Amino acid sequence: MTSVAYAAGGMGGDTMSVLMNLAPLLLIFVVFYFLLIMPQQKKAKQHKQMLESITKGDDVITSGGIHGKVVGVADQVLTLDIGDKVKIKVSREFIALKKGEEQPQTKK
Repeated sequence: MTSVAYAAGGMGGDTMSVLMNLAPLLLIFVVFYFLLIMPQQKKAKQHKQMLESITKGDDVITSGGIHGKVVGVADQVLTLDIGDKVKIKVSREFIALKKGEEQPQTKK
């Protein structure tokens, strides 16, 4: 007759050690979520709302640094007046911000 000997603690000790090994990884993920992912999602949502609110007559700045006044609005293309009889067409997603709105805060 053979007998099987089990170590003291059985399976409960193994499960607890696995959880203790995963705890630092979970903590790192939570910290990254609150410090990096969530603020980035908030910023993207605000930018999307700003792009949707652009109307004729708004002063805007493109991501390339061009300042202009919106004189034409299409679905995804804006026509900007950037000077004396100079108009350009810009894709809506390349508008960085509207003048007069609060600029994003940068950490130094």
